[in-house]
Amino acid sequence: MFYADLSPYAYGGEGEEFTDVTDGLRFVSFQPVYERINIGWLETDRTWTRGHAPREFAHRLLAVVDAQRVNDMLGLHECDLCPTPLPDSHPWYTPRPGDLRASAGTGEIRIPGSPGTVFAAPSLIGHYVVDHSYLPPQPFIDAVLAFDPYGAWQATFPGIRFPWIPEGAVLRHVDDE
Repeated sequence: MFYADLSPYAYGGEGEEFTDVTDGLRFVSFQPVYERINIGWLETDRTWTRGHAPREFAHRLLAVVDAQRVNDMLGLHECDLCPTPLPDSHPWYTPRPGDLRASAGTGEIRIPGSPGTVFAAPSLIGHYVVDHSYLPPQPFIDAVLAFDPYGAWQATFPGIRFPWIPEGAVLRHVDDE
């Protein structure tokens, strides 16, 4: 699925669902009070920027991908930039030989941008950056470098790695369902 960098987000529904898997399984659902901006929704037949990302940016981006889960889906999205599909015997969550990151994903991440905006990227963005030399726009790089994915966010939603969750968000535990 391709969306141009810095275009308005249009992939998911109107709401957001952050998942916490660090201490039990919890979900926080809410209507975002911010504008979502697309970053890193790449496809093979579309033009995207290549280059070497700053090492600290790549390191921080991978930390966000590992710490945050947004709008996880039941199905997988496999990287179509990779030259061949994964064999059925290869676990989707492990890197291919020669790669640093898994080439399939199930969700998205969010990075706070300027006031009132947030960058919305597929969880595969880490793979795109470190294994395919995708170079996101500078405003996204700056936002990632400024974001601490392990910050102590709202106590109401422990483990949810994002600062802009509104008070009216609904917290559900997996055994509530």
